[in-house]
Amino acid sequence: MKITLENIIPYPLATTKYGTGSVWGNFIELNQGQQIILNASSGKGKSTFTTTLMGIRNDYEGSILYDGINIKTFTSTDWSKIRSSKMAAVYQDLQLFPQLTVKENLLLKNRLTDRYTETELIQHVEKLKIDTKWNHQCGKLSMGQQQRVAIIRAIAQPYDWLIMDEPFSHLDLENKTNCMDLIHNNTIEQGAGFILTTLDNNHTHNYDQELKL
Repeated sequence: MKITLENIIPYPLATTKYGTGSVWGNFIELNQGQQIILNASSGKGKSTFTTTLMGIRNDYEGSILYDGINIKTFTSTDWSKIRSSKMAAVYQDLQLFPQLTVKENLLLKNRLTDRYTETELIQHVEKLKIDTKWNHQCGKLSMGQQQRVAIIRAIAQPYDWLIMDEPFSHLDLENKTNCMDLIHNNTIEQGAGFILTTLDNNHTHNYDQELKL
């Protein structure tokens, strides 16, 4: 699925001037299969970008097109299909169910898609070194552990794009590398792309494209 941004300017940012390289106010094409990073300091609009891109916010001028179709024309039924088969997400606030265990959070999502067997989910959990937390409530995990659960939950569905808003902000280098390996391999396997926002300038992954605010 190709995503095209045509002169998008969120209303809250309308008075700000943007350069020719910015995602705001310019023509940008994002092609399926690309691995893309957006690096910016806190408060610069990374979450505004991701939620606007996914159709969660519609307070903007300009057009966002999915395969040439303006997303403002989509119905709730259209969005339900898109978010179950085309767009996966790791939100900055994670949106896990804190009273449910890691197992319950992952199986709840996976039952909607039948993407993985329970054994395969456990393998992902082991790879990200949170297997000892399988039966622990998510609300009692550290933020870094919760981020890893949210990443696994996000990929427990088919998708063309994986949108991640600061998914590594509470992870050390080793855990970040493990997560990046899982994300890279999973998107390659699906023929999908991802967009990752970050505060960290010291990224080592070879991204196809870097976006700017």
